[in-house]
Amino acid sequence: MEEKYVVVYDIWKDLEDDNHIYKRGDTYPREGLKPTKKRINKLSSKKNKIGQVLIKAVKVEKEDKE
Repeated sequence: MEEKYVVVYDIWKDLEDDNHIYKRGDTYPREGLKPTKKRINKLSSKKNKIGQVLIKAVKVEKEDKE
Protein backbone atom coordinates (compact mmCIF):
# COMPACT_ATOMS: atom_id res chain seq x y z
CA MET A 1 0.00 0.00 0.00
CA GLU A 2 1.20 3.46 -0.89
CA GLU A 3 0.66 6.55 1.29
CA LYS A 4 -0.66 9.75 -0.22
CA TYR A 5 -1.76 12.91 1.53
CA VAL A 6 -4.84 15.06 1.24
CA VAL A 7 -5.12 18.70 2.36
CA VAL A 8 -7.52 19.01 5.31
CA TYR A 9 -7.07 22.72 6.12
CA ASP A 10 -9.16 25.29 4.19
CA ILE A 11 -6.37 27.14 2.36
CA TRP A 12 -2.68 27.62 3.04
CA LYS A 13 0.56 28.65 1.36
CA ASP A 14 3.54 26.27 1.41
CA LEU A 15 6.46 28.48 2.39
CA GLU A 16 8.93 25.75 1.41
CA ASP A 17 7.47 25.35 -2.09
CA ASP A 18 7.66 28.85 -3.58
CA ASN A 19 4.41 29.83 -1.78
CA HIS A 20 2.32 27.22 -3.65
CA ILE A 21 -1.34 27.50 -2.55
CA TYR A 22 -3.10 24.37 -1.30
CA LYS A 23 -6.85 24.11 -0.69
CA ARG A 24 -8.89 21.55 1.25
CA GLY A 25 -9.21 18.36 -0.83
CA ASP A 26 -6.01 18.92 -2.85
CA THR A 27 -3.44 16.14 -3.07
CA TYR A 28 -0.12 16.81 -1.32
CA PRO A 29 2.50 17.09 -2.61
CA ARG A 30 1.80 18.63 -5.96
CA GLU A 31 3.28 16.91 -8.99
CA GLY A 32 7.03 17.42 -9.21
CA LEU A 33 7.57 18.08 -5.49
CA LYS A 34 9.41 15.57 -3.28
CA PRO A 35 9.00 16.74 0.35
CA THR A 36 11.17 15.32 3.10
CA LYS A 37 9.71 13.05 5.78
CA LYS A 38 10.43 15.89 8.26
CA ARG A 39 8.29 18.29 6.18
CA ILE A 40 5.44 15.78 5.94
CA ASN A 41 5.59 15.28 9.71
CA LYS A 42 5.35 19.05 10.28
CA LEU A 43 2.39 19.49 7.96
CA SER A 44 0.54 16.48 9.37
CA SER A 45 0.87 17.78 12.95
CA LYS A 46 0.25 21.10 14.68
CA LYS A 47 4.01 21.82 14.77
CA ASN A 48 3.92 24.31 11.89
CA LYS A 49 3.46 28.09 11.57
CA ILE A 50 -0.34 27.83 11.30
CA GLY A 51 -0.56 25.55 14.34
CA GLN A 52 -3.12 23.24 12.70
CA VAL A 53 -2.99 19.88 10.95
CA LEU A 54 -2.72 20.73 7.24
CA ILE A 55 -2.48 17.30 5.57
CA LYS A 56 -3.66 13.79 6.40
CA ALA A 57 -2.36 10.47 5.11
CA VAL A 58 -4.68 8.32 3.02
CA LYS A 59 -3.90 4.75 2.03
CA VAL A 60 -3.92 3.96 -1.67
CA GLU A 61 -3.86 0.39 -2.92
CA LYS A 62 -1.35 -0.07 -5.71
CA GLU A 63 -2.89 -1.55 -8.83
CA ASP A 64 -1.45 -4.81 -10.09
CA LYS A 65 0.19 -4.36 -13.47
CA GLU A 66 -0.67 -7.42 -15.55
